[in-house]
Amino acid sequence: MDTIKALSVLDGRYEKITRPLHDIFSEYGLIRQRVIVEIQWLKFLIKELNLAEIKSSDSRKLEAIVTRFDESAAKEVKEIEKTTNHDVKAVEYYIKDKLSQSGLEMIKEWVHFSCTSEDINNTAYAMMLKTGRDFIGDAVSELLERIENMGRKYKAIPMMSRTHGQPASPTTVGKEFINFAWRVREELAKLRRSDIQGKFNGASGNFNAHAFVYPDIDWIKASQKFLSEYLNLTPIMITTQINPYSYISSLLHTMIRIASIIMDLDRDMWGYISIGYFTQKLEKGEVGSSTMPHKINPIDFENSEGNMGVAVSMMDHLAVKLLHSRFQRDLSDSTVLRNLGSVFGYFLIGLKSAVKGLDKLDLNREAVQYDLDHNPELLSEPIQTVMRVFEEENPYEKLKELTRGKKITRKSLHHFIDRLEKVPPDYKERLKNLSVDHYTGIAESLVDLYFSEK
Repeated sequence: MDTIKALSVLDGRYEKITRPLHDIFSEYGLIRQRVIVEIQWLKFLIKELNLAEIKSSDSRKLEAIVTRFDESAAKEVKEIEKTTNHDVKAVEYYIKDKLSQSGLEMIKEWVHFSCTSEDINNTAYAMMLKTGRDFIGDAVSELLERIENMGRKYKAIPMMSRTHGQPASPTTVGKEFINFAWRVREELAKLRRSDIQGKFNGASGNFNAHAFVYPDIDWIKASQKFLSEYLNLTPIMITTQINPYSYISSLLHTMIRIASIIMDLDRDMWGYISIGYFTQKLEKGEVGSSTMPHKINPIDFENSEGNMGVAVSMMDHLAVKLLHSRFQRDLSDSTVLRNLGSVFGYFLIGLKSAVKGLDKLDLNREAVQYDLDHNPELLSEPIQTVMRVFEEENPYEKLKELTRGKKITRKSLHHFIDRLEKVPPDYKERLKNLSVDHYTGIAESLVDLYFSEK
């Protein structure tokens, strides 16, 4: 009940799901990453460029500013910010104060050396996103595993397809899950490979202050080394004051595609539940309707679809907006970037809800078999294909006249086959022995192919 007044569902209704994201994308998470960047830059200046000097025994004191940083430390920074009214400057003052307390006052003016706030912010956000990307990738993997398990479990269970919502050539239940698994796996690989970029080049991207005071240092190489080796980010050199954030746009567009695939899965599962192909396991004490006690609603798939929709709308805005900045820098990106946690929050809720929905499903084999047994017209496809091979006249048109918009029986189908003039007897016999539930092509082999390639 301590979240009953939360303005957002992320910190209210769904707080238990989003809790793992708090340390990554919260204000605390952002401040902590800023502190890490500032300390790493200070260490780089000391170790790599020899611009400042401390005893080796004092290195642990420098490192302790990071290792001991906790929520109370973040609150100290926020107290300083009340005076500075500048969040990054507050971090700088916090570190300087800690250096003085540790007897390292002689190096405190090297904190934030030649930096602009965006040097600290863009790299802090990059490290937050790197952690968030890996976390959300694991959550996508969890859902992918569930989908793959359904693919294995139901690999050989025939099912009538629906194209345009109408009865169509049969497939297997497992193959339809593997269709989704392949799509998710493709995008997950792109997500995990996505580049996380940082820039560290001063107030307008040209190393102005750096080059003026130390013209003999190769600042391009220095920046590249700092970003790649001290922050584990991909360096970008050609920027204004602001990171162009193309990498965030690319990352978010990959997540949009994953979200869209999952929404497609949600809708199909919702549909299969509605036509009775799947039942849902009962949860003791759960209510499906305030007036209709018989109902078990597919609420998890509905929750997944709804939250993924919110995530997509936010990701779409961020992916476009973050590519824009007036002249060399404006601050409109700053307030937008603070919503990255919300994006990942809604995305995570969508993932977890889909997993929960899949875990509740049981296949209703009788309902699946009923449609196979009562739609013999689906065999018009193999019949007309055989007719083409043996040069029967107007095969498609004749089958269309027999079956389109009509319910036919196996008897009428067999009668049609018997009247064929050019199809050999052995093929006629094969056609008459063919049943809809055995007309699934090589669906099972395609499931095997998926797992062999994986």
